[in-house]
Amino acid sequence: MDFIVKDLDNKSDKIIFEISSEISTANCPYCGKESKRIHSRYQREVQDLPIQGKKVVLLVSTRKFLCDNDTCCKRTFSERHTFVDANGKKTKRLEKNILFTSSQLSSINASKVLKNSNVDISKSSICVLLKKNTIDC
Repeated sequence: MDFIVKDLDNKSDKIIFEISSEISTANCPYCGKESKRIHSRYQREVQDLPIQGKKVVLLVSTRKFLCDNDTCCKRTFSERHTFVDANGKKTKRLEKNILFTSSQLSSINASKVLKNSNVDISKSSICVLLKKNTIDC
């Protein structure tokens, strides 16, 4: 992947990785045109799979780019990261783990098992994730 770890904070209950992309350009998700012009930056908090029983949080430095296509319906867009959905709060691999656990148990029991593994998720969030991935709840 094209990310660098800018900082690491190993607390008693969680590990926080501060990461940013090393790629200098991004394609507009609306028109596909490549852009190098950065409008601004913001930080996203994304939960990942636990490590050694500790919750893992990724603080992802995300850039907003200016779209240079005059015919595009958007002037700015946020860069997309392959490991998380556009507005996601959990990595795709954590979502896969949640889906697997949820397919084996009820959403109530899956929520309890996942919380014991330091994954923050409620039973209703599990159902939403299951519906989003077209698995019967």
